[in-house]
Amino acid sequence: MGDIAQRVTRKNESCESDLPLTISAQYGLVDQRTYFNTQVASKDMSGYYLLYRGEFAYNKSTSADSPWGAVKQLVGYNKGCVSTLYICFALHDADPEYLVAYYETDRWHKGIQKIAAEGARNHGLLNISPDDFFESKLIVPKQQSEQRLIGQLFSRLDTLITLHQRK
Repeated sequence: MGDIAQRVTRKNESCESDLPLTISAQYGLVDQRTYFNTQVASKDMSGYYLLYRGEFAYNKSTSADSPWGAVKQLVGYNKGCVSTLYICFALHDADPEYLVAYYETDRWHKGIQKIAAEGARNHGLLNISPDDFFESKLIVPKQQSEQRLIGQLFSRLDTLITLHQRK
């Protein structure tokens, strides 16, 4: 992971954004005020991480839909704030569409499973340090052109499945 991404630890110090985000395994990075029908984040979000469109966040909380947490890309907003419990990153040597499709599979679970230990209170928060997360192994084709084609294929399949479900 560290070969294709760099950690984002940019803080919202100048209160550049007042949009509190949370990760939904089903819907991605969403406005927590809408998702929870309230704001869970502090009123002062200057200590939160500031994400820009296209960057990713990993929520280490487990759920029935995401037993090893969820990795989502910020696509619905230009910027927003996330808890410092999330591990945030930007890609520097990989196609984002490929990574979005990859993290929708369970192919990355083995790598996380090897480094994760559940929290002491057994509350569903995995103990994964950012250093360990960036050491996790991913299956990524060397050529970005190949990554792009695979990402586009899965994106089209997702769209087709959604259209069929609506029908």
